[in-house]
Amino acid sequence: MNIRVLLPAGVLLIGAWITARAIRTARYTLRDKVVLITGGSRGLGLVLARHICAQGGSVALIARDPDELARAKSDLAARGRQVIDRFGRIDILINSAGIIEVGPLEHMTREDFERAMRLHFWAPYELVSRIVPEMRTRGGGRIVNVSSIGGKVAVPHLAPYSVSKFALTGFSDAIRAELARDNIHVTTVAPGMMRTGSHVNAKFKGKHDVEFAWFAAAAGAPLISMNADRAARKILAACRRGQPSLTLTFAARGAILGNALFPNLTGYMMKIVNRFLPGTGDEAGNKSRAGSEARRLVPDWLTRSADKATVRNNENKD
Repeated sequence: MNIRVLLPAGVLLIGAWITARAIRTARYTLRDKVVLITGGSRGLGLVLARHICAQGGSVALIARDPDELARAKSDLAARGRQVIDRFGRIDILINSAGIIEVGPLEHMTREDFERAMRLHFWAPYELVSRIVPEMRTRGGGRIVNVSSIGGKVAVPHLAPYSVSKFALTGFSDAIRAELARDNIHVTTVAPGMMRTGSHVNAKFKGKHDVEFAWFAAAAGAPLISMNADRAARKILAACRRGQPSLTLTFAARGAILGNALFPNLTGYMMKIVNRFLPGTGDEAGNKSRAGSEARRLVPDWLTRSADKATVRNNENKD
């Protein structure tokens, strides 16, 4: 009898939840919205910009490389939408800029940590501080902070990255409740590995070639990484419905859940994982090198999907 009652009730609750999600998404469209995207000249930021333009929005991009920015502008203009350089308002802020530095802790310096903190924490902090007052004046807005699974579960050989992403996650979660009363909805995104093609622009220390090999293989693995277009669609849908948090890839969800339920077991597993990662390099390992400079030690088929994304998402320097 209990099962007969609980089963229909469960189905009704799930149906109501799905319907509510659909309604919240439909209420807030991207048409005619002005979206500011950091790191929008390549990778995930560029993919997000393409989807926004396709839905009738206008984008303004912030990037450090002027050549990348010019190529991104041409890419988006060819899609029949306007890329605005000067704008009168910002409806949505997406903090997507990021750097990844991979290598043993022994090769990481204070400057590596400070650089990661400047880009992953202080830059979003400054933009939020400047844009929130304008959003309040206009009656609301959306903020999306793209953190990482590395900002939920610390990963070996990614110390500066994880530290700075933890800071961004904490900041994003902290401001969410306070800004909600001003109709400003904050979404914290924690992606796992994504096939954006960014592995060639990641920086590597220690045994450069070996570090690049394991990272590039993981970035292109279909079972633990997600297609960048699919990730962008999910992020924008979460933004539209004002969803507080979004975790991408089943592997990332599993890692976060495991760390929450079994933190000691997760800690022991990370120690085991670290034993299989490359050891400390020689003095030359203190120098940071881009993935595009590394020798390829793994078969091409292992990185094929990630390499294809490199060209498609403006990660290629050529």
